[in-house]
Amino acid sequence: MKYSIITINYNHIEGLKRTIESVINQTSINYEFIIIDGGSTDGSVDIIKEYEKQVAYWISEKDNGVYHAMNKGVAQAQGDYCIFMNSGDCFHSSKVLKSLEKYEDDIVCGQVSSFPSGHHKPTISLVDLLRISLPHQAMFIKRELLIKHPYDEKYKILSDWKFCLETLVIDNCSFRTVEIIVADYEGGGISSNSKGLLPIEREQILKELFPPRILVDYQKLIPVDDELLEQSLLLTQTVGARKLVKHFSNLILHLINKK
Repeated sequence: MKYSIITINYNHIEGLKRTIESVINQTSINYEFIIIDGGSTDGSVDIIKEYEKQVAYWISEKDNGVYHAMNKGVAQAQGDYCIFMNSGDCFHSSKVLKSLEKYEDDIVCGQVSSFPSGHHKPTISLVDLLRISLPHQAMFIKRELLIKHPYDEKYKILSDWKFCLETLVIDNCSFRTVEIIVADYEGGGISSNSKGLLPIEREQILKELFPPRILVDYQKLIPVDDELLEQSLLLTQTVGARKLVKHFSNLILHLINKK
């Protein structure tokens, strides 16, 4: 099992240092390290050159945004799985990669410190996926999935959420959550500075992927109390929610079978 660790960076030299150190300190040797820098001017390139012997591939040039940079990283990857550990994010311990080698699901999602809860169940339901975005810092994704479903670069903050809907709902890829803490999450990313773009992109993606009859059911989930959403198990244990998920699933399967 080989992992491709992809780090996206732009003018975040201190965060890049921390990320690099957490990668090269992994006890597993079954990985390659790829750094995609967006043309930094703060000395980040000098840091990359300092660790150049431990980096399989790196480039520093202007890009068209974070998802363009992530796709560039995937294009260079040779591993079985990819994980995006962007500058400032760090592996929680030196044994993370070693502890995950036995899993072979299409997507394996561990835990992230300083990240909202809600994805700690063994698998994930439609209700979960429609209400949360999985943390890319803890997701090990088979490279072939990222080749088939590259990140949609027209979206600025939710292309990774679109990827999850395409792979886990439409393609029905295998998925597993594990209790291992994979990463320490820095925060302050693009989604937390969306300036109102998040709900706009969310609506655009849903309209792109699903017909109106599906979205009608999705709208029924909107008024649910936020505290209850933090406890997905309670939500899916209610009779109404179980019926909704079943109805939602049957509609999607019907649409897929018609293709």
